[in-house]
Amino acid sequence: MTTTTPADLRNPAQLLTALPYLMGFRPAKSIVLLGHLYPGDSPGLILRGDLPRREHRVRQARALAERFAAGCHLGLTLVIVGGRRRPGKPPPHKGFIDELVRALEDIGLPVLHALWTSAIRTGAPWACYRSEECAGALPDPRSTVVAAAATECGTVAFDSREELEALLAPRSPEALARRADQLSRLPSPPWPDATRVNDAASVVRAAFDRRRRGDGPPTDEEAVLLANALKLPEIRDLCLAMAVPPATTGAREAEHLWLTLVREIPPPQRAEPAALLGFTAYLRGDGAFAGMALDNALEAAPDHALASLLRRVLDTGTPPEVIRGLAAAAAGPLAGFGLEPADFDVGQAA
Repeated sequence: MTTTTPADLRNPAQLLTALPYLMGFRPAKSIVLLGHLYPGDSPGLILRGDLPRREHRVRQARALAERFAAGCHLGLTLVIVGGRRRPGKPPPHKGFIDELVRALEDIGLPVLHALWTSAIRTGAPWACYRSEECAGALPDPRSTVVAAAATECGTVAFDSREELEALLAPRSPEALARRADQLSRLPSPPWPDATRVNDAASVVRAAFDRRRRGDGPPTDEEAVLLANALKLPEIRDLCLAMAVPPATTGAREAEHLWLTLVREIPPPQRAEPAALLGFTAYLRGDGAFAGMALDNALEAAPDHALASLLRRVLDTGTPPEVIRGLAAAAAGPLAGFGLEPADFDVGQAA
């Protein structure tokens, strides 16, 4: 999901080629539901599901439609990716599209487009379910406005969901085992009450400094200290504030550090950087990656409050702007992490 990419959502071919950049990966053998926010040229919630068997169509259609029931979308585009179209026949999986249309109409949401393509690649055939004349071949995705905007922002479109998920995999299971053992034997937090916030802030600030120098992954000692630092509510709130304004240099720097720590900290402590990663990615507009990060957090700590809240917000299709206020309380003391307070715009967090 993104709210910053200037996609022309009214052009079917452009919309189809934009999907990898909107989702973060290239969907295949999928149903994609793209919500449209007012006034219609901004994408909202994007859901992807596997194509169901015939006997599961109704159930899956209703389950997908329910995810949009509490949102603020004015309509949806439905996209089937996969299958082959027989000459003289409608695009494949039309029965499933019909079930989705009915399920969405039941909650008061119209379907603005219903599209099919065999694959999202240059020259692949595409068609509309509602008009035989609405068809063609996809352009080179790299030549679109969306691709240019994504490249400028440093966004990468992976070839598959699995490639995107692999970013969250542990770098060294052996290192995680050592750190889990150390964390189990250390007091939490390992600092006196009188200095714990300042000491924890120094640990996080040092991690940013190491990243800026390109020093590589943290040592065992550094990872253990960071795991304890991120558990402090005061530190977590400061870290949330780094996500605003989204897609700025400071926000990207923070997101890269949280991603590194997801791979370097064992569960259950891994839930802290994973939740921060999910929040930062969500505000940036990358709903797919945000969802993966939040699932990672809940796998590490199923009762993690922040990750659970953000997962519910994401599941209901709430626009990222609505939750920027979570970062507003920490607008002042960002200098504690080596960032200037001027980097934070309170108006963008409201």
